Amino acid sequence: MTAAAAAPRRKRSALEVLRELRQPKVAVMLALGFSSGLPFLLTANTFGYWLRDDGTSLVAIGFISWVGFAYAFKVYWSPLVDRIDVPLLGRLGRRRGWMLLCQLLVVAGILGMAAVGTAGGLAAIGAFALLTAFASATQDIAVDAWRIEAASDADEVGLMTSAAQVGYRMALLVTDALIIAAAARVGWPISYVGMAVLMTLGIVATLFAIEPARADAVLQQKPPLWTLRGLADAVIGPFVDFFAKHKAAGLVMLLMVALYRLPDFVMGPMYNPYYHDLGLSKDTVAWVRGTFGLVTTFVGIAAAGVSAVRLGLMPTLITGLVLEGFGTAAFALLSVHPDTTTFAAVMALDAFAQAFAGVALVTYMSSLTSLGYTATQYAMLSSTYAVLGKFLKGFSGMGVEALTPAYGLLGAYAAAFIATALTAIPPLLLLLVLWRIQIRRENG
Repeated sequence: MTAAAAAPRRKRSALEVLRELRQPKVAVMLALGFSSGLPFLLTANTFGYWLRDDGTSLVAIGFISWVGFAYAFKVYWSPLVDRIDVPLLGRLGRRRGWMLLCQLLVVAGILGMAAVGTAGGLAAIGAFALLTAFASATQDIAVDAWRIEAASDADEVGLMTSAAQVGYRMALLVTDALIIAAAARVGWPISYVGMAVLMTLGIVATLFAIEPARADAVLQQKPPLWTLRGLADAVIGPFVDFFAKHKAAGLVMLLMVALYRLPDFVMGPMYNPYYHDLGLSKDTVAWVRGTFGLVTTFVGIAAAGVSAVRLGLMPTLITGLVLEGFGTAAFALLSVHPDTTTFAAVMALDAFAQAFAGVALVTYMSSLTSLGYTATQYAMLSSTYAVLGKFLKGFSGMGVEALTPAYGLLGAYAAAFIATALTAIPPLLLLLVLWRIQIRRENG
């Protein structure tokens, strides 16, 4: 059965849902979401800001962003996380053992980036960034599986997903705003050391978490991993199960998921260099992100949750995609109005759009997983939505520099943002197809 599925039940009141927020596992999920989000920008957009600050070319920044491919390729080692205990740490449980190992490796990677800095060469700092991204991606596999398996029913899956997204977005604000203000005062290396210290929140959450047992009965029925049948089930079983359940529509689902976040991903490495080239100060960027960005992020998370309950997942996904497109295109306005007011308005729209779309997509992908294959199937889906965007964003710097002779530097940025916004159209058409398939199935 689907992990998010449940028997027919009485609809919970708003008061009952609010009471569930006091559950210890919700607080743990909040901290684990923060732990998942913290390393992401430290090897992506914020890393690009550091590199641009130290005079690195846009082309190099674009290509070094490919360390983020670790998030796109995690599906290939996710069966290990699903079926093998971590040596020495296995006594914590499979999910908790993997989470703790990865968190310690993330700390090591971030400290390594801070220690070598850009003075040590792009290869050295890039190697530590790759370690951080690889450990972070593996942590995500375990955390996502824990989130789905620790929930007792579909309502709790939504509750845990919302808590994870709040924690994740809080981490993004810290690594997208607070760290920039800190870097303006104490420099990038010390700021990165501070981020490594904040990873202790995730470590503490892992130690306090309860190992989920909901999937144990399913896993115990599977053949041992060291047998040929067990190996085939671990590696191929999740994909066979997925397509057996969704048939040909599974291909449409995967293609839609692959394209859904392109408006956010493609220009990702260029956001902070854009602010730098606009002449916006670090304090201005940090202040706007920490105020307007913070508020609209939480409003976007809440709005997506309400929309999913009241309107359904398909309308929520479509709304999120439209918002993504407009949010990305809005950055072109800064090329002609690079003032604080316009920046605040654009940042507010983009933060709301990203939060809304993020909750919509994560909730949708969670609903497609099956017990016994949770980690691998969710890793497959999240890798699918990451791989194309991670690849294309590597060329973002090259694209901006290629457009610069014709449009000027700021005009080139604007043209690239508008073109990226148009990538919302293909997944929008696929969503309409999926919605029609869903309606047909519901009508028998």
